Formats: sequence, structure tokens, C-alpha cells
Amino acid sequence: MQTACSPILLAPQRADAVVVGAGIVGASCALRLAELGQRVIVLEREPAPAAGSTGRSAAGVRVQFSEEVNIRLSAASIAEYRTMPQAAYRPIGYLFLVPESLWDAHLRAAALQQRLGMPVRVLSIAEAAATVPSNPAGIAGATFGDADGVVDPHGITFEWLRQARALGVQLRLGCAAETLERDAGRWRVGTPGGEIIAGAVVNAAGAWAGRVAALAGLSVPVEPAHRTVYATGPLSPPRRYPLTIDAGSGVWLRPEGERLIFGLSDPSERGFREGVDWPWLETVYPTALERFPWFEQLSIDRRACWWGYYEVTPDHQPILGPMPDAPGWYNACGFSGHGVQQAAAVGRVVAAEIAGQAAVIDVSPLRIERLQQPAPRREQLIV
Repeated sequence: MQTACSPILLAPQRADAVVVGAGIVGASCALRLAELGQRVIVLEREPAPAAGSTGRSAAGVRVQFSEEVNIRLSAASIAEYRTMPQAAYRPIGYLFLVPESLWDAHLRAAALQQRLGMPVRVLSIAEAAATVPSNPAGIAGATFGDADGVVDPHGITFEWLRQARALGVQLRLGCAAETLERDAGRWRVGTPGGEIIAGAVVNAAGAWAGRVAALAGLSVPVEPAHRTVYATGPLSPPRRYPLTIDAGSGVWLRPEGERLIFGLSDPSERGFREGVDWPWLETVYPTALERFPWFEQLSIDRRACWWGYYEVTPDHQPILGPMPDAPGWYNACGFSGHGVQQAAAVGRVVAAEIAGQAAVIDVSPLRIERLQQPAPRREQLIV
């Protein structure tokens, strides 16, 4: 059931859980909670679902991580997307071109991935160049994930919300959480459409998750990082490359229809800033040209480029699960560019925790408490 968020003069509405955010993670949490018999209300500040990081994602999914928890979350999610027509899963593969300085770390990660049953291969420099033409200077080797690929985040989110509404979930669009207060063992959530009283709150607000937590007087270290996806003009014939990452520089590319899209994270771009970052292209293009000399033949279609936000944490890993000293508050945020690829599994994990059931994946390494440790383990394969 979808409702408007116009002002009403009614008694507070009651629910078992309020999910803040109707992106791909919030949609996953809402559906799985509803399947467990929970009464759920989803609040979305935008006029449509998937309007934040989800809808502006580069849509890649991969199991090539260095930490077991990330491998398992992504593998379980990809397995679900594979069976979901609305996901439009395409296993085009992920190719990492790895310099000498990172080669040992990537080999260790590939060995772990293989031990966990992931279809990941180690390639020679020649094999990598045959897959995607590239300058081999400084490259020690490559890794390739056969099940890695791309999906349709919009299709996934809208389908999960459709299923959730069929189970009684209320979706309130244009309806931000304005106040959050713990009172008498419940959460009171103030919105433009009235107050909601619920036993649990799921913070799935993406780049806004830190601000949402602050409404409740909580500190959740998630902040926005501006990202631009650049697009070439149509290519004839189209390039059928895997999603390719130059691990040394961070430049990535993949096909999108007749075009290629590509990008490079700017580590200094923090905060809410809108618009395509055209000056940053002056850094991205020559960096890409060093590894892929054929970039010199490409044109940029300014109308096809877009921008969005990563939701980043201090260690670039998500924050999942209950909040210490805030009973009923659950975080599902801070994915640092990996939300689409892990959303399916995250929804099941979070719902199981709220319902008091055992989760099939141990996400204890992703609890917020880890950030208090002097040297927490870090995910090594960050793009």
C-alpha cells in the first residue's frame, strides 16, 4: 500500500518497524520483514523510490573482495539476482588489472574467494590484455570473476517494493523522518504526515544515514561522497568488455549498450554536492589513457553522463545491525559503493535479527563497534 505524506490529524500510527529509505537496501529490508509477519512502514524523502544512490549506481556486482563477510554477502545477493527477471543480471565479469604493489593482496583474496567456492580466476598479463586491450606497464597480473557482472537496481527495488506492498507494507513517498525519539520502549517517528510508533527503526537512508541517526541523537559515521559516471558516445561496433578496474589508479570502465561508461573516485569529494564534475574529467581522462591508450579515440557524450553519492564510512565497509545503547535501532548503511551488490543478503540478515532469528551470514565484523577498535580489519579490494 502506497500513501501520500500530507498532514493528518490522527492518533499516532503503530508499526513493528519503520524503514527509513526506499532505495535497494531499504526495499530489501522491508520485504523480508514483511515476509516474517512484521507490520512495516517505509519512509522515503524523495517523490520516488531508488532516487538516491541506488538509481545512480554503476550497477556492478562482484564477489572479488578480501573479507569473507563481503564475499558471502555479495555471493548470496548475486545468487538471488540470478533468479530474478527484474534484476536483468548479466554476468559480463569483473577484470582487475593489478600492479606489483597490490599483487600479493589480490592473490590472497583470490585464494580466499576460491576456497569459498567463488568462480574467480588468476590471469596472466597476456590473458588480461587479450580480454581488454591495455598497456601492461607495471601490471603483475589480473583476476577475473566469471559470476561478477551488472544488474538493474531500479528493476530490483521496484519489484521488491511491489512484493512488499502486496504483503501490507506501507510506502510513504515524499515523507521524510523529521524527528526520532525513544520513548517508553518504542520509537516515535515524526513525519509530515503524522507520528508513527514502532518497535524498530531501520536506518537505510544511504548517504543521509548519518543525518537520520543524528535526529535520534546517535552517531553513525556515514557521509556522502560525490561520484561522477562519464559516458562515451556510441561506439561501432560496441565494446564487449567486462567491468574492468585498473587497481593501481582506480580507473574503471564497463559497456553500457553502445557506449562505455567509466570513472575514478575523487577522495577529496565529500559532502552533498550536485552535478557532474566536469573539471575532474581532466584528471580521469589522462589517468585512463595511461592504461588504455585507445581512450584517445573516444568521445564524451555530456548528456549521457551522470552523478550520484557513495555513502562512505571510515573504513569503507557497511555498518550493519543493532546500535549499542539504542534498543530497536538497526543500521543498514554505509556500503561505500557496495550497496547494490549486497542488498539482497542484507535485507534477509537485518530482518532475521529484528525478528529474533538466526542469520545465515555472520555479519559481526560489520557491527558499528568495530570502529572503536584501534586497528579494525579493512576491506582491501576497494574501488
